[in-house]
Amino acid sequence: MARTPSRSNDWGFPRWRGYGSGRETTQVRLCDRHGCTAPGDCPAPKSPNSPDRWYFCTEHAAEYNRGWNYFEGLSAEEAAEREAADRQTQDGYSNAKYYAWGGPGDGTRSRDEMRALDALGLESDAGLEDARAAWRRLAKENHPDVAPNDPTAATRFQQIQTAWEVLRAAEEARAG
Repeated sequence: MARTPSRSNDWGFPRWRGYGSGRETTQVRLCDRHGCTAPGDCPAPKSPNSPDRWYFCTEHAAEYNRGWNYFEGLSAEEAAEREAADRQTQDGYSNAKYYAWGGPGDGTRSRDEMRALDALGLESDAGLEDARAAWRRLAKENHPDVAPNDPTAATRFQQIQTAWEVLRAAEEARAG
C-alpha cells in the first residue's frame, strides 16, 4: 500500500512558506583543498589556458591567488602579446571613463575644477604646474594695469584668478 505524504511543498494557494524554502537537499561543493570542509564557492583556473577550475573557500582562494603567475608556461613573446592585449582592453575602459557618472574628466576632478581648467584653456588631464603656467601667462595678458581701458580684460582677469584659486584649493585638499 502506497503511503501518501502528509506534508505538501505548498505549491497551491495559500502558500505558507516563502519561495526557496523547500525541504529538498541542496548540493554544496566543498573546497578542493585537501582536508578543508568549508564550501568551495570561489572558482580558480587550474592553468592559464585551461577551462578547468578548482573551487576553493575564500581563505584558500586568497592563498592560491597570492602564488598565481598569470604568465606561467608562456614564452617571453607570448607573455608580451598577452600583456599588450590586456592593456589594449584596459585602455578602452580608461578612455571610456570620460563618460562616467561623475561628469567630464577621469572622475578625479569636480565640476568646479573642470570649469576652472576651461577658463584657463587647459585639457581635463592638465596638472597643477600646467595650470600655474597658464594662470601666469593669462594674468600677464589680462591684468588691468596692462590694459587699463579694456573692461573685458578686467572681467577675464577675475575669472583667471578665481580659476587658479579653485585649482590650488583642490590640490591642497587632495594633498592634505
